Amino acid sequence: MTRAATLNARIRGDLEGRILSGEWPPGHRIPFESELSALYGCSRMTVNKVLAGLAEAGLIERRRRAGSFVARPARQSAVLQIPDIPSEIEARGARYALELVARRERPAGAAEPAESGFTPGQPLLDLTCRHLADGRPFAWEERLISLAAVPAAAAADFARVPPGTWLLRHVPWTEASHRITAINAAARLARALDLPLGGACLAVERRTWRGGETLTYVRQIFRGDTYSLGARFSP
Repeated sequence: MTRAATLNARIRGDLEGRILSGEWPPGHRIPFESELSALYGCSRMTVNKVLAGLAEAGLIERRRRAGSFVARPARQSAVLQIPDIPSEIEARGARYALELVARRERPAGAAEPAESGFTPGQPLLDLTCRHLADGRPFAWEERLISLAAVPAAAAADFARVPPGTWLLRHVPWTEASHRITAINAAARLARALDLPLGGACLAVERRTWRGGETLTYVRQIFRGDTYSLGARFSP
């Protein structure tokens, strides 16, 4: 590998590491090309190539005359956007609370949901949470986070900050898919959501990518009497 290619990889690795670790959150301004070229003792052309590669990967946005910024999650033009449950609850005038029910690191197995996109052996953070509104169950969440794609998740305090909120604040993404189904609560879910057995629920499954890499897969189940989905749009 040539010296130029080695330096290019080093600069990209440094910048990418700060973005993916959350040190530089979405919206953070990347140092200007002149600042980076001085820092690494290289030409602005080398820096420009690195920034172009990060922009192509969807990690940064380059704005004429303003500079480069860590990319914010893309807004979806479809009916759904990725919700932040605490914000939704507080917008209703209710008090939000989080219960972290279970947390463990494990390799992906053969029995992962097909929709998750994870391959056997891939390191995962497996989280189960319950979201409360004014002390009442609002939603049950089962989430898998790729520790290969989001290594900083291993150190995050998900007993204090909801996983979805943390991901929205720290991890840029480029694509997401949703699947919404109406279900009836089985025994464990009925207890968790304080519903009668067979009570109505709305299940939202979501997979989020960056490029071709899955970041997280989540299944959130909401009480049918407290949650609905809607949108307003025009042709």
